[in-house]
Amino acid sequence: MKCSEINIRDPFVVCKDGTYYMYGTRAAHFGNGTGGFDVYTSTDLETWSDPIPCFDSAAFGLNRAVNWAPEVHLYKGSYYMLATFTRESGLRATHILRADSPLGPFEPHGDRVLTPAEWECLDGTLYVSPEGTPYLVFCHEHTQILDGTICYVELSEDLTRAVGEPVVLFKASEADQVNALPIGGEDHYVTDGPYMYRSESGEQFMIWSSFIDGNYAVFPVKFANGRLGTEFEHQEPLITDDGGHGMIFRAGEHLYLTFHSPNASGSEHPHFVEIADRGDRLERI
Repeated sequence: MKCSEINIRDPFVVCKDGTYYMYGTRAAHFGNGTGGFDVYTSTDLETWSDPIPCFDSAAFGLNRAVNWAPEVHLYKGSYYMLATFTRESGLRATHILRADSPLGPFEPHGDRVLTPAEWECLDGTLYVSPEGTPYLVFCHEHTQILDGTICYVELSEDLTRAVGEPVVLFKASEADQVNALPIGGEDHYVTDGPYMYRSESGEQFMIWSSFIDGNYAVFPVKFANGRLGTEFEHQEPLITDDGGHGMIFRAGEHLYLTFHSPNASGSEHPHFVEIADRGDRLERI
């Protein structure tokens, strides 16, 4: 399959032993009631396998509504999937799953839910500090608070639960180029898809998505002192033409940003653009 034939949102790529594994939201019905996730494999980022089911959400009572944004991280020898599902309360939350292989099958891990019970949350990503402490970086949704935020919370070493209280990094409206979306007569500021990237020079970046004049966009943030924290600067967007929810991965000597575009239900496909790590900034080539 070519990328133009793959209809997913929120692409996420893992590389292992020369094979690329790509996950994403099954885009049918905007990811609602889709029954889980697939993985596609490739050796060249151009031709991909047919979808291989890697998590059956219905088997674990998690197909109530959304099945969104699976991303997979290798941590202490196992593969952990962070994904968004709808809880029994009707609120969305980041859940954690585990497998021995990037092909799965993934199964719920520990307490399952890592975000606060009373919050509407999505798009959790894993950050591990230079000292080895794991954190969840995630979005508190605009659907609940209008001006969406990106937050972080420490995790237990085994990734089974959150430790302590969440810390708010910023509101979407605090980024200069972000525009509100009018929804139901109110202005909503969206935060989506955070992903953490450490530069070759040791700088800590995060990319995230929101909207510029109605178009989905990808924004970088650079943290002070090379680590996650409340001191940072917003930088110029990497994508402004209706592409978003991205992540960064390395393929040999090349650094890629993958994202879905356009941001229209039923038309989304994974895209890959090469970016440059300039040390103090990320730049689209």
